[in-house]
Amino acid sequence: MKKEFTITVYAENHIGLLVRIATIFSRRKINIESLNTSPSEAEGIHRFTIVIDETEEVVRKLARQIEKQVEVLKAYYNTNDEIVWQELALYKVPTDEIAEKVKVERLLREHGARAVVIRKDYTIFETSGHREETDKLVEVLAPYGLIEFVRSARVAIIKDSKGFHEKLKEFEQTEPVEELVENEFLDKQDEVFSM
Repeated sequence: MKKEFTITVYAENHIGLLVRIATIFSRRKINIESLNTSPSEAEGIHRFTIVIDETEEVVRKLARQIEKQVEVLKAYYNTNDEIVWQELALYKVPTDEIAEKVKVERLLREHGARAVVIRKDYTIFETSGHREETDKLVEVLAPYGLIEFVRSARVAIIKDSKGFHEKLKEFEQTEPVEELVENEFLDKQDEVFSM
């Protein structure tokens, strides 16, 4: 059954990586609902946050495919219950409509919106929250002459994660293995076939 998943990718910030990641989705005809890139807590490492509606099996395969990209260090996928997430939204409304109607100001406060730009011709409000919350404010402002609306991509933090910089430290502290496990397996196969 399809449901909403958030894929978090930690990678080096190289030219063309975003295009290659997007191509992985387009080849499988999977629509990306939201895409955000930003620096992460680890210096030199960027974080890609991708939201899709898909089955867990498909998402697992996508994460593995993304990890095959040279610059990608790790790709995680999570359900909405496993993350804390927000989206930022901006709303432009005519200032005269807002100024005349005290009711609108009360509605904006109820939705946690605040004015970021006030001009004679328009006022811009911002709020953050889940998509349903930001969409609800669109419905509320529509009768008052909503001029424009824009919502950012999702930003998300995995609840049970210590942060990727901790994973990097663990990786750097592990001792390199003297022999590859694959080689030991191949050696044992050679012994069996030579008998």
